[in-house]
Amino acid sequence: MASIIFLAIGIAIATALMASAVIQFLTPDGGLSPLEKNCQQIANEGYRIHATYPDSNPDELPNDDFDRLMYLDKLWITECVNVLPAESVFSIVNNVERDFSYGE
Repeated sequence: MASIIFLAIGIAIATALMASAVIQFLTPDGGLSPLEKNCQQIANEGYRIHATYPDSNPDELPNDDFDRLMYLDKLWITECVNVLPAESVFSIVNNVERDFSYGE
């Protein structure tokens, strides 16, 4: 009787592990929530502006870029930093797309 219970527990654990692996495999974006995806886009765009003017202070930027950067900074703070857990924010920052040329 005990061996049947252990066998059932083993099958349940194996099934749970397989289901977890299948879910992770089928989730192409690493399982980001819609809010985290939006925050990733905000971070990517903000980084592009900062990287375009690497040696400039924000007030030295062209007006359009300055206004866009201030808007993105406000969104980043209100919709991401104030809402998401710190682990998610750091993950987003670490995954910022850094592979683009300055001319884009």
